[in-house]
Amino acid sequence: TQDQEPGRDEDREFVIRCQKGDVEAFSTLVDRHQKKMLNVAYRMTGDYDEACDCVQEAFLSAYRGIGKFRREARFSTWLYGIVVNQAKNRLRQVKSRRSHESSTDMHSHHGEALCGDCSEAPLTESPADQWERKELEAKVQTCIVGLEHDFREVLVLKDIQDLSYEEIRDALRIPVGTVKSRLFRARLALKDCLAKVWGDLR
Repeated sequence: TQDQEPGRDEDREFVIRCQKGDVEAFSTLVDRHQKKMLNVAYRMTGDYDEACDCVQEAFLSAYRGIGKFRREARFSTWLYGIVVNQAKNRLRQVKSRRSHESSTDMHSHHGEALCGDCSEAPLTESPADQWERKELEAKVQTCIVGLEHDFREVLVLKDIQDLSYEEIRDALRIPVGTVKSRLFRARLALKDCLAKVWGDLR
C-alpha cells in the first residue's frame, strides 16, 4: 500500500529540505503531525499536560536527529517511534514525581477532544447520550493506561492510529510476530478491564 512505501511518503520533500537546513520545512512537518502525535502521547500517558510536554520533546528530538533519518521508513513512522519512547520516559518521570499523590490525577483530562482523531459528539446527540459516550471513553482510556507499556504501545498504534504491522515494526523496532502477539494479549487485557468496569461487553 501507499502507506508502506517510503518512496511515496508525502513528507519526503519536506524531510529533504529540513535536512538541508530549511527550518520552515520542519514547521510544516509539525503542523501535519502534531495532532496525531498528541493523541498517541495522551493515550500512552493518560494526562493531557504530560502529553503536550511529551510531544514537544519528541519534535525537538526529531529536529535534532533529522539529519540521521535515512528515509528507510516513512517520516511519520519514525516520528511515532520517537513519541512512544518519549512517553515511556515521561511515565517513568511521572511515576517518580507523583508516587506520593493520588492516582486520580493521572486521569483528570478524560473525555477531552485532543485532535481530529478523537471522537466528537454528533450534533443530534442528546445530553444523556453524550454523557454516556464520554463516560465510556473515560473508562476505555483508564483501561488503556492500565495496560503494561509494551501492550499499550502496540494497541494505541494499531487500534487507535491504524498503523500497519510493518509500520509498528519499524516504529518500535520489534519483529512483526512480536507486534501481533503483544496486540493479541493487549486486546484481551483491555476487554477484561472493560468487562470489570462497564459490564460484559459482547
